[in-house]
Amino acid sequence: MAPAPVLGRGASPQLDALADKAKDYARNARSQNTQRAYESDWRQFSSWLRRQGFDPLPPDPQTVGLYLAASADGSGRGAAPSSVATLERRLSGIAWHYRQLGKPLDTQDRHIATVLAGIRRAHGRPPMQKEAIFADDLLAMLGVLENDLRGLRDRAILAIGFAGGLRRSEIVGLDCGPNQSDDGAGWIEIFGRANTAGVPGNDAETSGPTSEGGLLLTINGKTGWREVEIGRGSSPLTCPVAMLETWMRLGRIAHGPLFRPVTRKNGGVGGERLTDKHVARLVQKTALAAGIRGDLSEGERKLAFSGHSLRAGLASSAQIEEAHVQRHLGHASAEMTRRYQRKRDRFRVNLTKAAGL
Repeated sequence: MAPAPVLGRGASPQLDALADKAKDYARNARSQNTQRAYESDWRQFSSWLRRQGFDPLPPDPQTVGLYLAASADGSGRGAAPSSVATLERRLSGIAWHYRQLGKPLDTQDRHIATVLAGIRRAHGRPPMQKEAIFADDLLAMLGVLENDLRGLRDRAILAIGFAGGLRRSEIVGLDCGPNQSDDGAGWIEIFGRANTAGVPGNDAETSGPTSEGGLLLTINGKTGWREVEIGRGSSPLTCPVAMLETWMRLGRIAHGPLFRPVTRKNGGVGGERLTDKHVARLVQKTALAAGIRGDLSEGERKLAFSGHSLRAGLASSAQIEEAHVQRHLGHASAEMTRRYQRKRDRFRVNLTKAAGL
């Protein structure tokens, strides 16, 4: 049998181009957020190895076990102890990096598995969930935004993120149509037209929404491609589709990234895509300004809200069959959907009474 070909620079222009394309596909196997997290995990691990005088190659399960123990205790340079979830993510990042080097790390080795099991037992805590944004909360948040172009854009972001139950990367990854950018994560289609009288920036004189049509999102998310329907709201002032149409019309957005920076107040709109961090900052800022969870301190409230608060809010608010919510959010399992449904079904089923007490 002939030996397998060894690819290298200079083999042929076609093979060089094919190798570059294969590298691009390999990089796209993980989302940009995951790649950034994995790169950060490797930098932290490499820095710890240098301080301890260890060589990163070949991968040593015993050394990785020592690193996990040190991170769990916060050892070195006054670092704070890392949570179990953070350590599990870091281990995934380290293992991923070693695989890219062609030097796989056995994460089931006893020096790693036993140490991690002990950390879970000693430091494991219930997962910290972000606060859910409910419909009334969302309306209060929309009310604190200005009526300028930036405010119209941010209203559309919050409303579409809530009504679509979208991840923040999915919100900013939307394009105006298919095949319009290399970094897009999906696109929109608008069906029918609603009456938008009373919406900022609209001069229509008639009133009352129409129930026809809506917004269809085609999204490439964590679990693959899915379609998300966003129907028109009961009022133009609260309709996510109307808010999006207003932003697109006044921002002159017709091609490419849907949500973009506003370069100056009531001025031009940039051509690049907003980052997902904008969504997280927007949710935190408007939640604080609207006084949501005023029983918490300002520091606690900043930590309580994130982009996921919109997604959790829809899952908790929508009083429909769980299967519809699961499909809308793109969850692979019903159990994952239930994690997002904050307090929705609490005490609805009373096993105490059902048992006869």
